[in-house]
Amino acid sequence: MKYDGQAIQCHPLPEAEGFAELRFDLAGDSVNKFNALTLKELREAVDLLKAEKGLKGVLLTSGKEVFIVGADITEFLQHFQRPESEMLTWIAGVNRTFNDLEDLDCPTVACVNGFALGGGFEVTLAASYRVMASDTKVGLPETKLGIFPGWGGTVRLSRLAGADNAIEWIASGEQWGAADALKIGAVDGVVEKADLRASAVGVLLDAAAGGLDWKKRRAEKTGPLTLDKIESLMVFETSKAFVGGKAGPNYPSPVAAIEVIEKGARKNRDEALPIETEAFVKIARGPVAAALVSVFLGDQLLKKFAKKHSKAARKVETAAVLGAGIMGGGIAYQSASKRIPILMKDIAPKAIDLGLQEACKLLDKQVSRGKMTSGKMAETLGRIRPTLSYGDFGNVDFVVEAVVENEKVKKSVLAEVEAALKPGAVLASNTSTISITRLAEALKRPEDFCGMHFFNPVPRMPLVEIIRGAKSSPEAIATAVSYAQAMGKTPVVVNDCAGFLVNRVLFPYFAGFMKLVEDGVDFTKIDKVMEKWGWPMGPAFLLDVVGIDTAVHADKVMAGAFPDRMSHTGETASEVMFKAQRFGQKNGKGFFIYKPEKKGPPKKSIDPEVAPLLAPIVKGDGKAVTDQEIVERMMLPMLLECSRCLEDKIVDTPVEVDLALVYGLGFPPFRGGIFRWADGLGAKALVEASEKYAQLGKLYEPTAQLKALAAAGKTFHVAG
Repeated sequence: MKYDGQAIQCHPLPEAEGFAELRFDLAGDSVNKFNALTLKELREAVDLLKAEKGLKGVLLTSGKEVFIVGADITEFLQHFQRPESEMLTWIAGVNRTFNDLEDLDCPTVACVNGFALGGGFEVTLAASYRVMASDTKVGLPETKLGIFPGWGGTVRLSRLAGADNAIEWIASGEQWGAADALKIGAVDGVVEKADLRASAVGVLLDAAAGGLDWKKRRAEKTGPLTLDKIESLMVFETSKAFVGGKAGPNYPSPVAAIEVIEKGARKNRDEALPIETEAFVKIARGPVAAALVSVFLGDQLLKKFAKKHSKAARKVETAAVLGAGIMGGGIAYQSASKRIPILMKDIAPKAIDLGLQEACKLLDKQVSRGKMTSGKMAETLGRIRPTLSYGDFGNVDFVVEAVVENEKVKKSVLAEVEAALKPGAVLASNTSTISITRLAEALKRPEDFCGMHFFNPVPRMPLVEIIRGAKSSPEAIATAVSYAQAMGKTPVVVNDCAGFLVNRVLFPYFAGFMKLVEDGVDFTKIDKVMEKWGWPMGPAFLLDVVGIDTAVHADKVMAGAFPDRMSHTGETASEVMFKAQRFGQKNGKGFFIYKPEKKGPPKKSIDPEVAPLLAPIVKGDGKAVTDQEIVERMMLPMLLECSRCLEDKIVDTPVEVDLALVYGLGFPPFRGGIFRWADGLGAKALVEASEKYAQLGKLYEPTAQLKALAAAGKTFHVAG
């Protein structure tokens, strides 16, 4: 037999007569993925294998460095928008293909290399056996997209690895290494990459010769789960409670997946698969899946933007950071952990010690969690070189200035370091509010200068804003983008203005909070309402984490830049806290009080002293303000400022705004981003809501862009 498609080839196995090799090799792409073409050709190839008389066995391989990375998500989104009946038919067709592969009258072995994720892993589960290269990652990440495995993954993995292991793999959506996969029985063998094919062929020949009972294996995979009633109760009820508590009510797919496994547990494969399909279609057509898929696609788009930018990048082999506090230590850790050596400079030995302690603390966590060996920790620390002078700065390619947020100090430090750098080295300021164009006034080579705004804590926050000053060259921006990516971050390029993108839109949100407190709404109630809406922390808690002193300083910068809507009369709640020297978590008291914990973040609790402090600025009782009004009064100023950022061309696309807020502020991913959320409500409704709060000032005034969208019946995202 011979089949030569654009995605799949099926030929006689060279190593042994009577066997076939089914190879995934998608033309014109660096990876294999399940798109419409691949599924069509797999159907045709499996039909040929079914018709082949005397077939002794089939080896599943990849012609690329990865097996299959999963489904083509862009096509998936189109399927999700089709009528339910069409989706059911489509998935049933895929299941028939996988079932027919599983039901061939001969053994099958998957030769798993690189990555086998989602549908790519599900197709390997249909094989009799799986042999995996030691450096391979496998998994079912669908819950991260608001769905769960829909091509037999819940059925086959639970029968191969046990319901408890299948639940952990599916609910977490994580990628798993070879040792973990072998431990639970998700794969049957692990070998070095160089030995993968030979070992897989050996397993196939052994099974065909009767050395392995592949028919018994298939019967186990296609039969019911071997769990009695007590075991079922323990496994499913316990896991639903645990996973449901961890995922929360806004992310229904992990619990839905457990329920599917439970409902299909006492049924055979052909009875269990329709249960999976029906539940999958229901969850895939819901708003959470659409939102999370849009976040995923937005992330892919940002990577394309970054790739386009970084074509002009200069090489960064050695970096440096100025300022060795917690932020500087975090930047040094991030660079070193990604194998880019970095100098860490400060003027004070104590500060150097603090920066090194921060890096050590972060590395210690990796070691304690088993994600890094002590040897690797020492190696990583060795890439961080502390210094009190500019002596070695003539050799660095990129410098991040991370000193105190004071324009005069930053200008002085930037001028000093520029004099020590070689021509072509890029200098960036990690500032959260100060104009990059103004900072560049202190420099002789402003074209090699830009902003690079990291978010705290650096290792956990994915976003880095790359700020283009008036004189920043495309090469400087490209180099900053490339370095941010090399550090494992998601860069978003923005134009210069006060607060740039994220802080510029955050402070109107805080302003909404301050006015609610002034109107007598309890700040703890506001926090609860906004956390229920989906934010990881309410505004009062967030201000404590940011630092009240930092927030008050930034608020003044924003008020000076946008006085028509961000200036205010009288004291705000934050200014009251600042005056009382309640700076938030950094000194243990802000809107809340904080008690240090041996492990994890400080414990937050309500302080009865706060209400009397705020009493003088409160001008109402707040009882008439509903939860919905709290959400509207908090979110509308943020949305309108996001719209102004598009109007002012601070950022190019709604996608970049959506992802910047998700990655930089923790905007609830299940809402898809602020503009996805706005599009769901509709521009007309948002204009009406804004007009309802006109008496609260310019922050609530609809933008020209929003009014134009409302008049035309359009959305921020053109594709809707």
